[in-house]
This record gives sequence, C-alpha cells and structure tokens, in this order.
Amino acid sequence: MKRIFFICLLVSGLISKSQINPYYQQKADYKMNIDVDTKNFKYKGNQQIIYYNNSPDTLSVFYFHVYWNAFQPNSMMDQKLKELNKSADRRMVTSEGISIISMLKPNEIGYQEIKSLKQNGIPVSFVVEETIVKVKLAQPILPHSTTQFEMEWSTQIPKTIRRAGRNNKEGIDLTMTQWYPKVVEYDYEGWHTFDYIAREFHGVFGTYDVKINIDKNYIVGAGGVLQNPKEVKGYDLSAKSKIKNNKIQWHFKAENIHDFAWAADPDYSVDTVSIPEGPLVYLVYQKSEKTKFWNDTKPVIKKYFQLMKENFGPYPYPTYSFIQGGDGGMEYGMCSMIMGNAKSLEGLARLMFHEASHSWFQHILATNESMRAWMDEGFTSYAEDLMMAKIFPESVKDFPNPYFKSLELYTDFTKSKQEEVMGIFSDHFTSNNGYSISAYIKGELFLVQLEYIVGQQTLSKIMKNYFETWKFKHPTDRDFIHIAQKISGMDLKWYWNYMTYTTRTIDYAIKNVSKDGKKTKIELENLGNFPMPIDVYVTYSNGTKQIYNIPLHMMHNYKNQENTIDQINLPYWKWTQKEYEFSLPVSPEIIKSIEIDATYRMGDVNRDNNIYTK
Repeated sequence: MKRIFFICLLVSGLISKSQINPYYQQKADYKMNIDVDTKNFKYKGNQQIIYYNNSPDTLSVFYFHVYWNAFQPNSMMDQKLKELNKSADRRMVTSEGISIISMLKPNEIGYQEIKSLKQNGIPVSFVVEETIVKVKLAQPILPHSTTQFEMEWSTQIPKTIRRAGRNNKEGIDLTMTQWYPKVVEYDYEGWHTFDYIAREFHGVFGTYDVKINIDKNYIVGAGGVLQNPKEVKGYDLSAKSKIKNNKIQWHFKAENIHDFAWAADPDYSVDTVSIPEGPLVYLVYQKSEKTKFWNDTKPVIKKYFQLMKENFGPYPYPTYSFIQGGDGGMEYGMCSMIMGNAKSLEGLARLMFHEASHSWFQHILATNESMRAWMDEGFTSYAEDLMMAKIFPESVKDFPNPYFKSLELYTDFTKSKQEEVMGIFSDHFTSNNGYSISAYIKGELFLVQLEYIVGQQTLSKIMKNYFETWKFKHPTDRDFIHIAQKISGMDLKWYWNYMTYTTRTIDYAIKNVSKDGKKTKIELENLGNFPMPIDVYVTYSNGTKQIYNIPLHMMHNYKNQENTIDQINLPYWKWTQKEYEFSLPVSPEIIKSIEIDATYRMGDVNRDNNIYTK
C-alpha cells in the first residue's frame, strides 16, 4: 500500500511540475567559417556556438547531430532501407529494392568528423554514436546561463541519395543540407536525440553567421541574407568578384531560424521576385529548356505570399530562396531545395507552394517532425491545396472542395489495412506508404475535418491565432487543440484522440426515409467506430436547401452557420448511440435529395450510403 501511495505521489508531482512550469525554449547562435574543396567533394569547417540554457534544468551532458554519417554502408538508415526493400522510398533503393547506401564506395560515403571540441576554452571528450555526438561537458550548464562551444570538423560530401550531396541527377554540384554538426534540441520532453534514418528534423532557434569559401566559378544559393552581394557572382550586376587563392567568400546571416542550408553550382543563375510588404524572393537555378517554367512562376509566387499572409499570417523574414537542389523538395530556414526540371507551370508551382508553406508549418511554427510529422506535412499540405485552389481555380473546378483528392486517397488507403497510428515517431512506420498517408494525407484531413466540425470561418480564426501565438516557438498538438477549443467554444479532445491515437474509420449512413403523416422521418445510423457531428443537406424540389446540423454531445456546442444556406440545429447525438432520427416538417414528395456531408469534408469510408434521392 505504501509503495502505491509513493508512486502516485511521484507521478502527481511530475504532472503538476510539467503543467506549472512556464514555456521556455533554448537558443543557439552559430558563427561558422567553411572552406570547400570542390574537386574532392570535401570541406573543412570551424564554428563557435553560444548556447543559451533557458530551461529550469542543469544540463550535465550535451548532444550534436552529425547527419551525414548516415550515408555509410550498414548505418541505421541503410539497415532500415534493407528492411523496407521495395516498399522503401524509390529514390533510395534500386528497382530490385537494394539500398543504394549499401553500394557506396569509400570516396562516395558521407561523414562529419569532429577534430576538436572545446567548452568555454576547455577541451571536452565526446563519443560518436552514428549520427549523434554525445558530449561530456567540462562544466554543467546551469539554468538560465550560457556556454560557448568551439569546434573544428572535416567532412566528405556524400553521393546524392536523399536531400543532400553532390552531383545529383539534375546536375547540381553541391546540395548542402544537414551539412554541419548541429545542436540537438532540449525541451520539457528532454533531449531530442533522434537518429537520422530517413525522415525529417528538429532544431534550436538562433542566429547564423556563415562564411563559405568556395571556387571562384561557383554561385551559391542559401537561406539567410547575403552580406556581400557586390563581392560575389550573380546577385548584383555591378559586382566585382573578390578573389583570394582562386576562391570567393560568401557571407550569409540569418536571425531566428533553426536550420541553415545552401547549394552551389557554377551554372546557377539568380532571378528575383519582390513581394509587396513581404520578402525579396530569390530564384536560384540552372536556366535551360527544362527549367523554362521558373520564369513564369514570378507572378504566381507574388500571389502565393500575399494569400498565405491573408489566410495564415505574414512571412516574417526579409528574404526567401527557391533553390534548384535536384532531389524532390525539402524546406529549410528561409529557403527550399526543389527539383528544377518541370513539365508544367502548375506542377512547379505546386512543389513551390508545398515547400514554401513549410516556412509557416515547420520553420516559424516549429513542430518536431520526428515526433509529430502530421502537424508539419499535413498542415503544409492543407495550405498547398488551398493555395492551388485560389491561384489555379481550374485545377479544382470539378471537385467539391480543394482537398477532395486527399480525402479519396485516405479512404482508399483504409481499405488496404496498412494504415498506422498517426502519432508514431516518423522513422518508426513499417512502410513508406504508411508514413506518407499518415503524415501528409491524414494530417491534412485533420484540418479538413476540423473545418467541417467547427466551420470554415472558425477554422480560419484558429489558424491565424495559432500562428500569432506560437510563431518562432515549438508547439505541440496539445497547444493547437487548446487554441482550437478556445476559439470554437467546443470540446475537441475526442477528435484529437481518435485522429492521432487510433486508425478507426467513419461510416455514417441514411438508414431509412419514410412518410410520417405530413412529415418526413429520417433515420441515420453510425456504422463506423469514429463518432462525428453530422451535417444533413436537404434539397427540395424547388431548388431550395437546408442544413440540419447534429453535433456530438461531447462537443457541448454547435457550429455557426457557414454560408447562406439556412442551418437548423438539432439535439446532440450521443457517441454511445448507434442510431438517430429526426423529422422534416414536410412530406417526402417535395424532397429531391437528402445527403450526409454534401461538402465532402468528412473522411467517410463509404459514401454510397450517405445519400437518398427521390
């Protein structure tokens, strides 16, 4: 009995501590100097990092990421690819399912080798655990104090397999992402020492002051603000290259970001797009027939940044760069690396919209992609589809809403029985498809269905409040739901729980429509195991419409009328109750159709039973 009492006391103490401590986040300011050997695909680097421990905890150990160590045979990434075989990301395996990493030669692998590391001038010992460096500190880092690290390291740039590397299939010489030893994030969940297996990243907000010494023939595209445009190629027509030892130094600075990336190629060109009351956007790419649509994106990009500001919040940084990186697309602080060759303007614009939207839903609202990929990829996909509908309305003219294709993908995938719980850590899904559907599609569905539950105008308020409240911070799904409940006036914990912790499915049906005197009795049935509020659309023979809104009793509120169609609120539907009935004050003869969720925003896995027609 005593043991149970003390366990309960300990748990309650931990819970209360996590709830009463104010929010904090760490900060890391980097100052780097890089010297690149383009002939041998290597570089040497040194960096000074001022680390701010804003937590209430004393840190006695410290960690860095060294991502490129993953690009070596028998690494954890290699092992995961071997396990996935043909179901792995097709860019990372052969057509036979063989891991490309396993085939790398010694001069093709990647590595980041730390030569020296000091804390406040004192050498410290460390151990390299594949893509994580564990540091034994010379001095503990006390709460609300700073410490300084000095590091020298050398690197071999790997053959391009995923996101980073050299000489990729589009002919870009250097794509420098995850390229430096990076501070691991620490917060109330502890150190986020996620190994680099294949998925994405988490980082500490701070400043970057980066000097890159590289062959004089190269042009560099990067996140951050170029400090010396008149001394380098491509950015200023009056520039005179400042050459020393056959190299040019490029100097970039960035404030309040949590990752820095760059790319370099001698064939790059630089174009610009000026956004009214927004950033100066750089287009850094190889001009050719294959990249002809880049120039056509300029007015599209201008509309995009303006519409993102209207719908979610303003882009806060002075510049943004779209860089032809040559391997899919990936977001970084103030820039994205994207495939440059495109078959259509619409296709290129969609890729740009997705990666740039990550600036909102990863680099400003910096959720942890390793733990909650759906908050990053899913929210970004929602923004992408919304922007496509507004800027290319012809692309969705045949669909009931901008997100219809994603809903179809989700409902089709549920039939495969391969769906996995959305809340699993990103690298721990058993299939690549399972990850993609959960992160991108179901993550987008999270917002689409929330719009259905709370109403379009209310969701818009939620998204803007979320951005304003959590920009430049690390929100979790709990923080998002808190805002959604506050703005909507609804209890939404049930929805959050079912979406993130289960693979249950929605299936509501119109069971029967019958005449009841001068009225029409409608019987509905919940055939699924995921409760939802229901909108029943009634269309009359004369063309008029009404919406009958049936909220779940768990919500304890009704959504506001979304449009000009008259909304009638009915009594709550209890989640324990499988059937529900109500009556229309008219006879069936004057009814043309009755439909559950006519807007197609609910992921109902069987829509055949959603409609009754006369």
